Amino acid sequence: MMLNDLISKWRGSKKGSGQTAKQRLQCAIVYDNLEVSDDVLISLKKDIIDVLSKYFRIDSQAISLDIERSPDSSSLVLNTPILSTIRR
Repeated sequence: MMLNDLISKWRGSKKGSGQTAKQRLQCAIVYDNLEVSDDVLISLKKDIIDVLSKYFRIDSQAISLDIERSPDSSSLVLNTPILSTIRR
């Protein structure tokens, strides 16, 4: 999905508000089907930030955490800019 977004930006294509609303609705349906509450996702995101921060300098404000669902499985997708590694 990220590559498609990059290509769209490069070509100057923009997602319409309808497409954005559709993606948000799909995410909401997936969260409901998995019975994952917003509180759980917020807690999970905080825990992941804590672990990643031990090894990398990251932009914690730019992290996105999503659940993507295919017909046979669900995936937790995390995107975060890694600024640098932490030398030990």
